[in-house]
Amino acid sequence: MVVWIVLIVVSAVLFPVTFIYNRLVRLRNSTENAWAAIDVQLHRRYDLIPALVKVSQGYAAHEKAVFEDITLARTAAMSTKGRSRIADSNNSVSECLKKVFAIAESYPDLEANDSFVNVQEELAETEDLLAYARQYYNDVALDFNNHLQILPFSVFAWIFKFEVREYFSYGQSPES
Repeated sequence: MVVWIVLIVVSAVLFPVTFIYNRLVRLRNSTENAWAAIDVQLHRRYDLIPALVKVSQGYAAHEKAVFEDITLARTAAMSTKGRSRIADSNNSVSECLKKVFAIAESYPDLEANDSFVNVQEELAETEDLLAYARQYYNDVALDFNNHLQILPFSVFAWIFKFEVREYFSYGQSPES
């Protein structure tokens, strides 16, 4: 009889602990997966930039500084480590892309070029996917952070050292 009581008590304690821990792990993994989705779109963007520069340079060769800036920003972003620094470096890439597209508006032949239009459309699609991925990350991070701050999850989050995820936005970036 004592053995059954001990088993019931141990089960009554272990089941909630296991449930809470597993929920926190699933949420943490969801934030990592959401970050990976951002990373995929960022790399897709990096892959399109050389094609954009190549097509644009032929029409606007004297805008050399802008093309050097976007190339340097892309290179820096690709080699950056740490979520905060990645977000910051990609904000630089976004600013450089805006400059390239602003230049393109000054060159009607460039804007009419099929290769430029195709790359521009792919970049626009990538930017839309990136915006969606960022929003999804923020949604998942919100859910995770809420669980880290409510009882009884907060107790186990502290015990197992789960850390809050910062939100991803322009001008303010997530910490690792």
